Amino acid sequence: MKMNEAPNPWTKLSSEVKYENPWIKVTEDKILNPGGNRGIYGVVHFKTHAIAIIPLDEHNNTWIVGQYRYPLSSYEWEVIEGGCPEGTALLDSARRELIEEAGLRAEEFELILEMQLSNSTTDELSYTYIARGLTYIGERPEEDEQLCIKKLPFEEVYQMVLRNEIRDGLAVASILRAKAFLEGHK
Repeated sequence: MKMNEAPNPWTKLSSEVKYENPWIKVTEDKILNPGGNRGIYGVVHFKTHAIAIIPLDEHNNTWIVGQYRYPLSSYEWEVIEGGCPEGTALLDSARRELIEEAGLRAEEFELILEMQLSNSTTDELSYTYIARGLTYIGERPEEDEQLCIKKLPFEEVYQMVLRNEIRDGLAVASILRAKAFLEGHK
């Protein structure tokens, strides 16, 4: 039996929205768990898909973004990331985020990773692209973004992951996947 063909051992008895804003909706489901016992399960529904972009120039340099992350009260280095609103094409959002955060336009995008970000509490999906054929046109950050952009050799960014200097889950997974991709492990 394939993993995605396994029967669902959970029974949802009811569902109630506990919180909602323009980006997320939090529901509390009353359930019967796989053991047959009653319980609750909280689910965070994201109203966007996560998008990550690793731009690569002709010398395999890339750009990373530094910013203060409010939920963790810490400054973090990440790949270029953003959201794709429901009803918007993934590639359109990737193009927009690349311009907003790094000021780059790309001729080519290649999807290298599709991922579930935290499937025990959220339904959020992410998509990572490598972008090539880059032209600088100027950053256009959103009003709630105060970004620091660094251009580095991709290998140095990979080493930052290994040294635990890049800790964002989507960034780490994207960089590791890009490393394998660049080494020919498609």
